Amino acid sequence: MLGTTLSAHLPDSPTPPCGPGLTATVPRELVHRSAVAEVFLTGSAQPEEGGFTLTGQWPRAHAFFTDDTGPRHDPLIAAETIRQAGLYLAHTAFDVPLGHTFLLRRMDFATVQEQLAIGAQPTDITLDAVTGQVRRRRTSATVELRFTIHRDNRVVATGGGEFNCLAPEVYRRMRGPYAQADIHALTDSHAPLPPALVGRQAHKDVVLAATALPHQWVVCPDPRNAVLFDHAGDHIPGMVLLEAARQAAHTMFAPIDSRPLAVSIHFERYAELDTPCTVKARWMGAVDPSGTVEVTGRQADVTVFTSYLTGVGTPRPPEAKEEQPALAPRPSLTWRVPA
Repeated sequence: MLGTTLSAHLPDSPTPPCGPGLTATVPRELVHRSAVAEVFLTGSAQPEEGGFTLTGQWPRAHAFFTDDTGPRHDPLIAAETIRQAGLYLAHTAFDVPLGHTFLLRRMDFATVQEQLAIGAQPTDITLDAVTGQVRRRRTSATVELRFTIHRDNRVVATGGGEFNCLAPEVYRRMRGPYAQADIHALTDSHAPLPPALVGRQAHKDVVLAATALPHQWVVCPDPRNAVLFDHAGDHIPGMVLLEAARQAAHTMFAPIDSRPLAVSIHFERYAELDTPCTVKARWMGAVDPSGTVEVTGRQADVTVFTSYLTGVGTPRPPEAKEEQPALAPRPSLTWRVPA
């Protein structure tokens, strides 16, 4: 479970007032972002029965969500867009007040690689949302949503997730002394891995450091990274752990460069700031033409998250040839060697 909270004044209208043909982002407070530049949603249309339609835009260049291997969007931009859309609908459609904390329990997405290409203009997208279970209580709510993301009337991604919403007093009581922790005070003496080994170009984007064990690393993000740490928090954010899973799996294929085209991740508890969180990648065998990598995160001998990464056309790591456990029959994080 990973939480995010943002408290601020909101304009009376959830969608920015724009004239015909004009575009602006939705209020940053509704997607729990401090920087307007990190808001990918631009508005919402009149909901249809049983669903909602949102609009958004992906920039041609982004400090983090741009694929270093070619002119295409990083597939994880779909995960961030789904995260923002879930928060936006919780506030505007399900009346969750600002100041409530959102606990992400699970998320998955799948993208179409050909539709991630960056063109001559920013990528305008629409999101069709379908509501799953919505359970409300006086001081909390649970929301499940599924999304289909289109560009130029073609599907670019699908996915969704489930999260809990807690009133401030409930969250403070649940977190106890950890509620006073500050992510920006996070320090780590571990040296980060070389960027090329984890599929990154900038040292600030590396979130893993080496350990003495093979295929096992410690999570060591730089809290000065303005994208991963856009606002204050009392634990390691879920998107950082998702990036840690991606980077861990990437090391198993280096120097061949690969990118996730889909992800399934389940969070069981918070990743606290005062104890090392380790991630372990395990090759789970291959069924032509696919292979699967399991990435788990643990802290103090307790599981924090589990994700499954499946490859299409990826080589089998030589160091893993002796171990061939069965494939897990569940949604997975898909990898493909870019053309």
